[in-house]
Amino acid sequence: MPIRREDRHFYPIDWRELSAAIRFGRAKGRCEHCGRPHGQTVHHLGDGRWFDEEVERWRDGRGRLIRKSSLPDPRSAQSELIVATTLVRIACAHLDQDTSNNDYSNLAALCQRCHLDHDRPWNLEKRRLTLLLRRALGDLFSGPYRR
Repeated sequence: MPIRREDRHFYPIDWRELSAAIRFGRAKGRCEHCGRPHGQTVHHLGDGRWFDEEVERWRDGRGRLIRKSSLPDPRSAQSELIVATTLVRIACAHLDQDTSNNDYSNLAALCQRCHLDHDRPWNLEKRRLTLLLRRALGDLFSGPYRR
């Protein structure tokens, strides 16, 4: 995920090299949570299950093979209504949300889905704080906050 201009000073100068070492050196171009490959288009069902072209089987949201054979074959024309596709991009994520902690044990190579799942509690808390700040500013400058 690209770093916003106003947040660049939180990252070290060699962040590109450090990120590449995690994503392609340690993780070998795959998500460390679910195993999705970087730069490839994968078929998925929207709930985390995705089709692994290498082994020609479905995997769950954690990357484990699914034994059920009742899932559709994504390469058939009939499954186009059920199966969606996504281009996978691997990003380097801070597991403790602290961008100054660049220890290898604190960094993980995650795809878009896993990165958003991992950051969900943090993003919900930021959203809550933003709403509270807006309400406080509304009280301060324009009287009681209107809903």
